Amino acid sequence: MNEAREQILATIRRGLKRGPLEGVRRVELETRLAQPPRHLIPARAQGSHPEQVALFVRMAEYALATVAQVASPNDAPAAVAAFLARENLPTEVVMASDAELAALPWADQPILRIERRAARDGDKVSVTTAFAGIAETGTLLLRSGPDSPTTLNFLPDTHIVLLPAERIVGSYEDGWDLLRVAADKAMPRTVNYITGPSRSGDIEQTMQLGAHGPLRLHLVVIAAD
Repeated sequence: MNEAREQILATIRRGLKRGPLEGVRRVELETRLAQPPRHLIPARAQGSHPEQVALFVRMAEYALATVAQVASPNDAPAAVAAFLARENLPTEVVMASDAELAALPWADQPILRIERRAARDGDKVSVTTAFAGIAETGTLLLRSGPDSPTTLNFLPDTHIVLLPAERIVGSYEDGWDLLRVAADKAMPRTVNYITGPSRSGDIEQTMQLGAHGPLRLHLVVIAAD
């Protein structure tokens, strides 16, 4: 544990007027972390995997995301280019440098001008992958890391997300199960849940898209093998 984190935890302990957990309380806490309880799962999220994929698409569209479904990963770049052309959006794209994206045939889409880096103020379009999709609410689960900077999720006006259908699960608990297995003991610094484009009704109770993040969220769901 680094020094800064220990200082923060020590401050919290002083506020609670106690020291580090020991004995039975510590065992209870470690057991809960190792075997987190599952809460009430909506019936709609407990169907077969094809039903979960269909539910994810339906719920994502209900949350004002747009969705394209493709047959294979190699079809994803064409789907991205087609969406940008159809919506008359900029074709300058900033994208994560992760291996999953790098393996796709982006060179087959000369309309796209791609930079692989974190997003900056003024970028219009970003492309990322999602770690998982949550069917019960049409929500994306995205994790941060060296090859997946969080700025790509929030700064550009248009966020395009590639999601393999095999990583769509029924519930939030299922998503966390996947993440714990993938992360082992090194959880990501940040986990973002994203449901539809950014919106706010704070101004005169009128819904405004793009209030605190992307104006558009477009999902490319890649069929399972």
